[in-house]
Amino acid sequence: MKQSDTKDLTLLGNQNTEYLYDYNPEVLETFENQHQENDYFVKFNIPEFTSLCPMTGQPDFASVYISYIPDVRMVESKSLKLYMFSFRNHGAYHEDCVNIIMKDLIELMDPRYIEVWAKFTPRGGISIDPYCNYGKPGTVFEEMAKNRLMQHDMYPENIDNR
Repeated sequence: MKQSDTKDLTLLGNQNTEYLYDYNPEVLETFENQHQENDYFVKFNIPEFTSLCPMTGQPDFASVYISYIPDVRMVESKSLKLYMFSFRNHGAYHEDCVNIIMKDLIELMDPRYIEVWAKFTPRGGISIDPYCNYGKPGTVFEEMAKNRLMQHDMYPENIDNR
């Protein structure tokens, strides 16, 4: 990464990080994709995501998976960590969480393609695994998004850990 690409990053390497307990997309930061000529996936695994049920205030726990094909901008991982942490006291339904995350990242980066999948632990004997995706309109990634959505979870894994 060129030094000029890091000049606007305020969180990376900052030893005085402030952890926000309320939803805050403004904490997200980006840097320039150094390989814009390539199509490639970046995947984040977030195994300790928490939010609150908007009705009961009880905590919800999930593993969240974010995969995207960057265009010009990429999300900086420490800012993503702080952003995900900001859901800690945020009341939102499971389906709402994944869509909010996806839309915030689209607004931030304008990726070629992105998908967000969460696997929430059961409450009341039911686990919920919401999935959403997006492909940049007018590109092959728009069709890719449609195909991946239609094929999503066609062969679900055995669930034995929750």
